[in-house]
Amino acid sequence: MATSTSFSFDRLLYNLSSHIEQPVRHHLAKVYCLLFATCGAAAAGSIVHLSGLWEANLLSALGGLGLVIALAFTPDNGKNFNQRLAMLLGFGALTGHSMGMLLEFAIFLNPALIVTALMGTTMVFVCLSITALFARRGQYLFLGGMAMSVLSTMMLISLSNLLFRSQLINDINLYLGLAVMCGLVLYDTQMIMEKCRMGHKDAIQHSLDLFYDVVNIFRKLLIILMQKESNRDNRKRKN
Repeated sequence: MATSTSFSFDRLLYNLSSHIEQPVRHHLAKVYCLLFATCGAAAAGSIVHLSGLWEANLLSALGGLGLVIALAFTPDNGKNFNQRLAMLLGFGALTGHSMGMLLEFAIFLNPALIVTALMGTTMVFVCLSITALFARRGQYLFLGGMAMSVLSTMMLISLSNLLFRSQLINDINLYLGLAVMCGLVLYDTQMIMEKCRMGHKDAIQHSLDLFYDVVNIFRKLLIILMQKESNRDNRKRKN
C-alpha cells in the first residue's frame, strides 16, 4: 500500500512538473504557503472569539475591510513584503474572528458540524485546485465573467427577497453561491498561473484571492450543514 501511494504521489509530481513551468510552480508553492498561513490566522482569530477574550464581530469585520483597502493601496514594490504580509495575516485573523457568532451557533447545534465543514472545504479546494492545475491552459478562465454575473444577479434577488422572505429563494442563493465559489477556485487558480506567466507575481494578492474562495466555501458549507441539523432536530421534536 505504501509503495502504491508513493508511486501515485511521485507520478503526480512528475505530471505537475511536466505540465507547469518551473517559475509558475515556484510561485504557486509560495501562494499556497501564504494561503495556509492566512487560514491559520483565521483559525486563531475564531479561537479568540470562542474563548471570550474579545467579542466584537462588527468591529473585526470593519477592521478586516480596512486592511483589505490598505492592502489594495499598498502595491508590491519588492521591498514591502513583510508589511503586506502583516496586513494579509491581520485580515485573516479578523475574518476568522468575525465568523465567531456563526461558529458559536454551529457548536450549539452540533460541534461536529465545524469539523465536517472544514474537511469538506479542504477536499473541495484540493480537488478543484488539482483540476485547474492539470487542465488545459486557460480552460476555466471563462468562469470569471460568468461568476460575476451570477453573483450580481444573486445580490439583486437577495435584496428583493427582503420583502418576500422566501426560504426557497434563500436556499437557492445558498447552494448556487456554493457552486459559484467552487467555480471561482478553478478560475482564480488558472488566472494566478496566467498572471505569473505575464510577470505579475504578487503572491500576497494571489493568496488573498484564494482565501476569499476558501472562506466563502467554508461559510456556505457550514450554513447548509446547520440548516440540515436544525431541520433534523425539528423533526425529532415533532415525532
